[in-house]
Amino acid sequence: MAKEYRRPVFNKILTRIREKRNFIQILTGPRQVGKTTLARQIINDYKSPIHYVSADEPTLRDRSWINQQWDIARLKITEVKKSDALLILDEVQKITGWSETVKRLWDEDTINKINLKVILLGSSPLLMQKGLTESLGGRFETIPVTHWSFAEMRDCFNIALEEYIYFGGYPGAMQLTGDTGRWKQYIMDSLIETTISRDILLMTRVDKPALLRQLFHLGCQYSGQVLSYQKMIGQLYDAGNTTTLAHYLELLNGAGLLSGLNKYSGKAHRKRGSSPKLLVLNTALMSALSSFSYKEAIYDRQYWGRLTETAVGAHLVNDSKGKDISVYYWLNRNREVDFVLESGKILVAIEIKSGKKRNTLEGMDEFCRIFKVKSRLLVGQQGITISEFLASPIEKWIK
Repeated sequence: MAKEYRRPVFNKILTRIREKRNFIQILTGPRQVGKTTLARQIINDYKSPIHYVSADEPTLRDRSWINQQWDIARLKITEVKKSDALLILDEVQKITGWSETVKRLWDEDTINKINLKVILLGSSPLLMQKGLTESLGGRFETIPVTHWSFAEMRDCFNIALEEYIYFGGYPGAMQLTGDTGRWKQYIMDSLIETTISRDILLMTRVDKPALLRQLFHLGCQYSGQVLSYQKMIGQLYDAGNTTTLAHYLELLNGAGLLSGLNKYSGKAHRKRGSSPKLLVLNTALMSALSSFSYKEAIYDRQYWGRLTETAVGAHLVNDSKGKDISVYYWLNRNREVDFVLESGKILVAIEIKSGKKRNTLEGMDEFCRIFKVKSRLLVGQQGITISEFLASPIEKWIK
């Protein structure tokens, strides 16, 4: 992955570690979206001494390991007589109690005026956030590294829109797209199973691992559709209660696999209590678990419509991270708005015309009667093209 293809994120990281004000920089995001590669690019561009290590290895790591690596980075400042050094800790969330140790060491450096810059990388945003809020308040800034966008995949691999909609935004899997069966197996083994087993089950207490896997598969099957928790219980074996399902959906979302969008309402408690709209965060996940090949998917109008709507929704959710923009859906009986963007008091309603459903806009009309909407967007047929929408940052539509 060349740095020009994730240049905005790269520039943001480099700018922040060069500033006089010193915060711990946190890079979080799903597996295989380029966090480690971005760190290595920083190593090539940053002129001060650098110490990079990863906790994602078979050898058992503990807090003393962090102490050892921190001391090595401190020594680099004195050894080469530089004013600062950079320490990069990869997969740090896999060390129990990591945040307390980092806080203690960081505070020691602050008191002793040791200018050690620190970047922490983690593939489980949910676990990273827990450690950050418990111990590192006021000492860190977060830079989300999300799934690759259509613009990034197009510029890097010269792929067409249809290829992106089906194969999604995993750069490491693109070399396998000529063999759909092999590509699907790679996505299932190296991405889905690895994420569930190593980033969720190994790091978090999950009483029903089989249920969590079932929920993910159900989410892929119904991606782009609203499904109540009661209906989920009816389709899942040993589902338990709605609280368990909501928690597991939160874990899958935190790992960058599956989100459950809330229904838009003027009141926050109603948003949280709504039936979720299931949405995979990378269409590769949906395609890999389907029975459709690339060509079959294109010719199945209903399935391709769902895949296209999922691509749009995943783009909005991924690109909203760190931008103070929330993404919802809206539904009142049979009238629906596919996606609603909210930023402060600004509301934007989005309808996807992908060929999978009716050609009326009754849901959009009713939503605009009830709520004060700044703009209503039609994406697809006779509206903004799918390619333009997927290639544009979310801020373009919320201004």
